[in-house]
Amino acid sequence: MPAFRQVGEKQLPNPVLCMAWSPKRDLIALANTTGELLLHRLAGFQRVWTLPPSEYTGKEITAIAWRPDGKILAFSLGDTKQVVLCDVEKAEILHVFPMQSPVTCMHWMEVIEESSALSSFYNSEDESKLFLPKLPTLPKSEEKSDEILKLLGEVRLNILVLGGNASFVELYAYGMYKIATLEGVLGTCRSLSLSSDLKSLSVITEVRSADDNPEICYVQLDTGLLSDCLPEVTRMARKFTHISTLLQYLHLSLTCMCEAWEDILMQMDLRLTKFVQEKNTSTQVQDEFLELLLWGQSSPELQALLMNQLTVKGLKKLGQSIESSYSSIQKLVISHLQSGSEALLYHLSEVKGMALWKQKFEPLGLDAAAIEGAITAVGSFSLKANELLQVIDKSMKNFKAFFRWLYVAMLRMCEEHVPPELNKMTQKDIAFVADFLSEHFSENEELFGRKGKYFNVERVGQYLKDEDEDLVSPPNTKGNQWLKFLQDSTHLKGSPLLFPSYPQKSLHFVKRMMENVIENCLQKPAEVIGKSVKQAIFLPLYNVPESSENTPRLFELPSLWNDKKAKMHYVVFCMPEISPHKLYLLRRGTDPNRPIPNSVMSINLTHHLDSGDNGNAADQSHYVYSYLDARFYDDEMLTVVLQGSEEFNARRVLAQIPISSSLSCETEFNWEPNLRLDQQSSSIPSQGLVLGNQWRELENMKAQFVAVNGIRKVACVLSTNLRHIRVFEMDVEDEDEEGADSQNASADQEGLEATMSSQGQGEEENLEAEGGAGEQEEGEGVFQKSEEHLESEEALDLP
Repeated sequence: MPAFRQVGEKQLPNPVLCMAWSPKRDLIALANTTGELLLHRLAGFQRVWTLPPSEYTGKEITAIAWRPDGKILAFSLGDTKQVVLCDVEKAEILHVFPMQSPVTCMHWMEVIEESSALSSFYNSEDESKLFLPKLPTLPKSEEKSDEILKLLGEVRLNILVLGGNASFVELYAYGMYKIATLEGVLGTCRSLSLSSDLKSLSVITEVRSADDNPEICYVQLDTGLLSDCLPEVTRMARKFTHISTLLQYLHLSLTCMCEAWEDILMQMDLRLTKFVQEKNTSTQVQDEFLELLLWGQSSPELQALLMNQLTVKGLKKLGQSIESSYSSIQKLVISHLQSGSEALLYHLSEVKGMALWKQKFEPLGLDAAAIEGAITAVGSFSLKANELLQVIDKSMKNFKAFFRWLYVAMLRMCEEHVPPELNKMTQKDIAFVADFLSEHFSENEELFGRKGKYFNVERVGQYLKDEDEDLVSPPNTKGNQWLKFLQDSTHLKGSPLLFPSYPQKSLHFVKRMMENVIENCLQKPAEVIGKSVKQAIFLPLYNVPESSENTPRLFELPSLWNDKKAKMHYVVFCMPEISPHKLYLLRRGTDPNRPIPNSVMSINLTHHLDSGDNGNAADQSHYVYSYLDARFYDDEMLTVVLQGSEEFNARRVLAQIPISSSLSCETEFNWEPNLRLDQQSSSIPSQGLVLGNQWRELENMKAQFVAVNGIRKVACVLSTNLRHIRVFEMDVEDEDEEGADSQNASADQEGLEATMSSQGQGEEENLEAEGGAGEQEEGEGVFQKSEEHLESEEALDLP
C-alpha cells in the first residue's frame, strides 16, 4: 500500500506561478501566468472561485500569503506595484495599497507570545463599542461595507512582511498598517520569515557578488524593539488599523454620495437642461418664470416647452427622483460620514493619550503633536460635512417649493383640476421659488458657455467634485453671529481649540487633506521602528545554479521555517552543482545572541529507500536520489520531491523526512567567515537516511515542486511544466480500492479535459463563468452555495 492518499489531480490550462495552502481550511490558492487568482478545495481539487485580473489592480501576480485566520488572502502585483487584500468567502477585493517597487515575496505570521498586559488588552479591545454606535452598512454595497469592517480580524497581533527587489522590507500589522520600513537589506528578497516571538526576521536574498554572479545569502535582522514593546506595539497597531479601516469606510461613503448625485445630474441633463437649451426667445428663462410666478401668465414659447418637453407627468417624476437623491445624500452624510468621523476622532484621541505616555510609546515614534494635527483635520472634515447638510437642506426646500409651484402652474395650463392642498402658497413658499430661480437660472448662459451643460448642480455638486479649485458658490456667511464673534475676538481667532472650516473648499478636498495628515501621522512610527532594526547575521550560502534561471523564484529553494516551540529559524536548501544528493539544513535561534549547536548539517540520500513489501528490493537498492524540492511539513518533518538517477527512468518520489535524527548529529561545523558555504561544503557534517514507508512514487508525472500544510495534513505536487497538479492527504495510507478509484477518477478527469480542450476556449470560458459570474461547473450549484460550503467547512474542519 503506497503512503499518502491521492484525492485530486488536474491539468491546468495556464502555468502556475505560486501556490499556498490555507492555514485553517483545506483550501489552496494558486496564481497563474494570466494574472488569475484561483481558489481550489482539497476534495477532487474542485474550484471554489476565480478572481480574474483587472486594469485596476494588475495582471502580474508575484506572491501570495494567507492571513493566519484563513479569512483574507494577500497577493502582490508586479506591473502596478500594489498589494491587494481579498476576502476568501466572496472573492472580493477589500483593500489595495501601493508599494514603491514590486514585491517579490511575502509572509504573514501571528504572534504567539503572551503577557498579562496583552491579555487585558484582548479582553478590553472592543470597549469602543460601548461608546460608539455601530457603523451602518452602505447602500448598494452592503456586503462590501460589512467586509471592510472584517479587515480588522482577530485582536491578536499578526504581521504581513513584504520584501522586494530594491533592498526594501516592510512590515504591516494586521495587513493594513505599516509598522516598520527596513532599509539596507542587500539584493532581491527571495523568502521571508518573521519569528512568532518578534525577536528576529530571517531573509533569503539574491545578491550580485564582486564577479557579478548571483549568490544566495541568509540574513537575520534583529527586531528586538518589536518584541520588547509587544503590548505597546499591539495596542498602537490595533488603533491604527481601526483608523485605516474607517478611512476606507469614509471613502466608500463618499463614493455612494457621488453616485447619488450623478443620478440627479442625469435627471437634470435629460429634462431641465435640455429644456433651457432649446429655448430660443430673446428673454431669459428666469424672467419668464418670474412672470409666471407673479402674474400667473406665461409666454407661448415657455408654455410649449413646458408642455412638450417636461410634461406634467415628467415633472412629477423628476421632482420625486431629485428629492429621493437629495435624501439619500443627506442620510449618507448623517449616518455614515458623521458616524465615521466620530469613530475616527475617538480612536485618534486614544492614540494621542498613548503618545502622551512617553515612557511606553515614545520609543515607538508616536508623536502627540502630529496626532493632534490629525484630530484637527478630522474635525475640519466633520465641519465640512455639516456645512454640506445645511446646503442640502436649503436646496431641498427650494426644490420642493419650485416643483410644487410649477406642477400647479402646468395643471392650470392643461385646465386640469388642482388639488386644494397644492393650491395654497404662503409668502415663504414664494420666497423659496424666487430663491431657486435666482440661483439656478440667472447665470445660465454664462455657465453653459464656461462648463458645458450645467443647470442647478452648483450648490451641492460643487462639494462632491474631486478638484482643488475653490467652490464656485461658497456658503453665504453674512449675518452669522458666531463667525462675527470669532473675527472680533483676538484670543479665539487662531485658537488651536477650534477646528478650521475651509469655507472655500469642497468636501473631497478636505477629505484628501485629512487622509494626507493621518498618513503622515502613521508614517513616523514605521520610520522609528525601522531604524531600530539591525542586521545581526549575514551568511553567503551558494551561487545560483544556471539551470534554475527560468524557474519561478517563489518555487525555488531555500525554504524558511519558524519553530515556535524551540524558538528557532530553519533554512532548508540544496546545492545541486556541489552535491545534488544532499539536503542542507541551517539553524539559527530567534534571539540573534543565542548560540546554537550543530547550526549547519546535511541529509544524504545516496542510500536506498526501504523496500518494505515491494518485490523489487534488489533494484531499489541501487537507486540514487537527488532533491528537487523540500518544504517544512511541521517542526519535525520535511516533505521532499526526489528524482531517481537517469538509468532508472528518473522516477519521481514524494517523501516525508524526519529531521530529528539529523539534529542529533554530534559533529560540529566550524564556519569560515570569509568563505561561502558551498566553498566549505566538504566539512559539513552529513547524516544518512532511510525513508521507511513514508514515500510514494509519482507515476506518470514529471513532479518538481511541492506545497504542504502540516496542520491540515495535505500536500500539493506540481509538475515541471507548472500545469499538472496532484493533491494528497498525508496522514492516511492509500488503500488498493481507493487507489483504483482515484486512478479511474483521474482517467475520467483527463477524458473530460481532452473534451474541453477540443472545444477551443472551453476551459477559459469555464474559468470566467466560475469566477466572474459567480457560477460553478454544472452540478456544483451556484456561487453562494460554495460560500455556504466554505463557512460550514470552517466550522467542521477547525481543529
